[in-house]
Amino acid sequence: MDETEGEPARRPSTQAETARANRSWWDADAADYYEEHGSFLGDAELVWGPEGWTEAQLQVLGDPRNLAGADVLEFGGGAAQGARWCALQGAHVVSSDLSAGMLARAVDIDARRPGPAPELVQADATRLPFAEDSFDVVLSAYGAVPFVADSAGLMTELARVLRPGGRLAFSTTHPIRWAFPDLPDEAGLRAVVPYFDETPYVEEGPHGRAIYVEHHRTLAHRVAEIIDAGLRLVALHEPEWAPDNRETWGGWSPLRGQYLPGTVILVAEK
Repeated sequence: MDETEGEPARRPSTQAETARANRSWWDADAADYYEEHGSFLGDAELVWGPEGWTEAQLQVLGDPRNLAGADVLEFGGGAAQGARWCALQGAHVVSSDLSAGMLARAVDIDARRPGPAPELVQADATRLPFAEDSFDVVLSAYGAVPFVADSAGLMTELARVLRPGGRLAFSTTHPIRWAFPDLPDEAGLRAVVPYFDETPYVEEGPHGRAIYVEHHRTLAHRVAEIIDAGLRLVALHEPEWAPDNRETWGGWSPLRGQYLPGTVILVAEK
């Protein structure tokens, strides 16, 4: 694609523009993303963020044995690695993603590995094609949440498909990171943008056309969106950098992990 190297801007971006840009971006980048990060993420592992902690270690979802027989939705699942981990625990799993390119990677993985495979669905996470009260667990590791303009509507939609007593868990970029440059070295340790500025980050191609968009919310706004959706916040995790993780992933690095939380994991129940 001629537009893959966009110029960054901070400006408003609608839900429609955001979805269009990010669908195209991830369709084009899916193969390279998997090539670069696939070994770190694994093909059947639920890794909550660049810090390197897995669900088996953190048990954000609770005792893994409780997943047996549960109906699970992974939204913004990318190549469905987290969904496969849940399926290995005995869950009935659907993994959805906006990007056909990412789902194609999921199909490739399922074709070459043994074990249970999740059902794959292409869907915008703010408009899921599922009935109310369909799932016992809804989860995502860095999927959808920072890539939608209407994050309040996303929380409402996730609450809609979650059964009473069910659990929502998702990880996303820790809001404090938006105040700092996305750099892995010392330059990334000095705040340069107001934390309270929620203007989206937009990479633009020719004529100002958005080709990649991320949205920031303060921690207070993330929590408020969960509560306003009718859910009860039960846990908030700020994982430290795993001591054995030497991976540098964009602006995430062992150096920055000593000083700043990179990921927040929010857990709620209906």
